Amino acid sequence: MMEKAGYLQRTGCQALDGERQSHEVLELHICGARYAIRRPDLVQAISGHTLVQVEELTRNWEYYLGMTSGLAQVSASGKALNIDIFGTGSFTVSLNALRAVIYGRERLAVIVRIPESPAQKLRRIAAGQQTIGALV
Repeated sequence: MMEKAGYLQRTGCQALDGERQSHEVLELHICGARYAIRRPDLVQAISGHTLVQVEELTRNWEYYLGMTSGLAQVSASGKALNIDIFGTGSFTVSLNALRAVIYGRERLAVIVRIPESPAQKLRRIAAGQQTIGALV
């Protein structure tokens, strides 16, 4: 059974990236942490089935985009957006609810955690195990 892990909302806020360029973002609140997806990238991902970056979102007088914290893409069935937050887990949100938020019909969309299968638990990185990093 899937459990609620957070929500996605469109506040209309602008966030600055590392080059001080302003971007409209949708906020994701997952397990008490705040993330952001750039709105134009998300619209493109929904229509073209491409990957989109999930970035840290911080506020210090203004909103700022931080490091890439995960990736999101449309599910194989085309009915949901699957969000993978590095080190935290996998989550999903209905595309119908997401479209309603993007186009202003709704304010929030519920994000739920995708339950782990036993095979995924085996792939978890043990303490002290080395990993290979990749820049996205």
